[in-house]
Amino acid sequence: MKTDYDKIIEERAQRVFNVMSPRTADADMERLKDAFELAREAHSPQVRKTGEPYILHPVAVATIAAEELNLDVNSVIAAFLHDVVEDTPHPIEELRSRFGDDVAFLVNVLTKREKKSYDMSKQVDNFRQILESMQKDIRPIMIKLADRLHNMRTLSSMRSDKQMKIAGETDYFYAPLANRLGLYHVKTELENLSFRFRCPHDFEEISGLIAQDREQQMERLSRFRLQLEGLLAESGITTRVEVNYRQPYSIWRKMKKYGDDFNHLKYRHFTDIVYKTPEGVDEKEMALHIYSILTDRFKEKPGGISNYIDSPKENGYQSFHVKLLADFGRWQEVHITSERMARNSRLGYLADNSHEMIGRWLAKFRDALNDISFHYCSLDSHSCGIDFMEKVTASFYNDDIMVFTPKGKSVILPQKSSCLDFAYEISDEVGNHAKYARVNGFLSSIKAPLRRGDVVQIFTDGTVSPTEDRLASVVTYKAKNAIKTYLDNKLPPRYVRCPHCHPLPGEEVIGYKTVGNPLVLHKRDCQVVIRLASQFGDDIKSVEFTPDATLYPVTVTVKAVDRYHLFLDLVDCISNKLNLNIDSYNSSTVDSIVTIEISFGIHSYTELQKILRHISGIRDVDEVRAKSIG
Repeated sequence: MKTDYDKIIEERAQRVFNVMSPRTADADMERLKDAFELAREAHSPQVRKTGEPYILHPVAVATIAAEELNLDVNSVIAAFLHDVVEDTPHPIEELRSRFGDDVAFLVNVLTKREKKSYDMSKQVDNFRQILESMQKDIRPIMIKLADRLHNMRTLSSMRSDKQMKIAGETDYFYAPLANRLGLYHVKTELENLSFRFRCPHDFEEISGLIAQDREQQMERLSRFRLQLEGLLAESGITTRVEVNYRQPYSIWRKMKKYGDDFNHLKYRHFTDIVYKTPEGVDEKEMALHIYSILTDRFKEKPGGISNYIDSPKENGYQSFHVKLLADFGRWQEVHITSERMARNSRLGYLADNSHEMIGRWLAKFRDALNDISFHYCSLDSHSCGIDFMEKVTASFYNDDIMVFTPKGKSVILPQKSSCLDFAYEISDEVGNHAKYARVNGFLSSIKAPLRRGDVVQIFTDGTVSPTEDRLASVVTYKAKNAIKTYLDNKLPPRYVRCPHCHPLPGEEVIGYKTVGNPLVLHKRDCQVVIRLASQFGDDIKSVEFTPDATLYPVTVTVKAVDRYHLFLDLVDCISNKLNLNIDSYNSSTVDSIVTIEISFGIHSYTELQKILRHISGIRDVDEVRAKSIG
């Protein structure tokens, strides 16, 4: 039987008109219908890979834009027309004259630029085009997400290589962006569809395990759900309670993160309690009231609360999470969410059409993008390419954590950020001179990772400056860029010390210099320089190695008769009498003979000799040796 595509097209377009009609003026409805007719005529010769008329794709994108994303009429018009300029003979000026500048702007952003050659690749150039447009308007990316969502929903008709390309783009760019925009449902569906086509075996296996677990747990989870509903109904609270399993991609990611198999993975599902907030009642008060009712009946897991109402995620997500012990002896993750919060989770930053909130988001995005563009490359730079995209995704799209200053000011950072990332978020000056931190009041390394809710205090020292090893301890672009900038601007060393003999200032040294390399200092008895002098005598240079403020690490080995107070005498000699900081102290005792290794920094060979004399003068010390290290 032949498919009546004309009827299908009309019915699906009418669905868009029905959704838009209650919130659209009559004149704009005419423009919307005109856009559909133009798209249908323009795409009439084209078919999709499925064999369906191509117009069904723009209609589907317009449906998602209108129904699922709640976009304005010009955005839905642009959704109908988003492929017209790119794929048909109709120029952008025709759209401008028929539908206005705003629609023309939206369609123009969504139209891929055909070039003879691309800066890096057609895909990366397209990403950058979208990013550039988002500095001014959030709607183009919303339409693009609608377009991508429909493409992913119909991806099964594509060849496997095409599936991998589109799924890879989705996982890399579109799903994280949907997450940052607060479009949780779009983000989840995109991730899961991408996983389905990238890793079909894993997807099918985990989907089967979820279905099996759902069937096995159905009775007791249903009982738990009914208990929650009953408790709240008895208190006169109107709620919607649902048990939801996490999607295969989310399960797979948690399995990889924690190293668990499916059966040992905690919280494969969660229970949503969506409540209606009575007029005049605060949402938070209502959530805490529900929490109080539930914890009177069920035992609460210590430390199992996550309060995203007071501390929303960067994408605006709000809810109150708690873990309760069900009667069948398993902790259950419960999300207590108002209807407004649930709606915002679906529509993200566009939920209330708040120009102020959207403006703040765009301003932050613009600052982040401009910062990367200014310091790394310009948007039209040939050197930008994938490295630029990596910087953007790492700096802006990753999941975030909220930490706090001691005065309660919140700071948003990507997951796996360190105290040093926090320091640079305060200022480059604080980051460059950060020495140590206190996290929740406890002394901590500046490189220590942070967790959501940590209270962080940074302590600085003017003598501390960025070093190469600190780059591995930061994840934010701001921190990495500040450290690299400092290191790049640092004057190159006049010399380096031989890694074999480690000469100290004041020792008799000789230099070895080759073109393009710094002078290498050696002790005059160093076998390395003796060999070099015999082969490259013209490269040997006379040099004086004089002390300055630089500290050079040494380790002193002390052999002594063990006795009471020996440790304190050594510390007093080095720290109090010689004013040096001890970096490490190790000792071992065999048959009353103690061997002690003490590491610290010194300024010169002369200073080292003074230290050795002082230590040798301590009672019961028999032998003192020193070794300079790198």
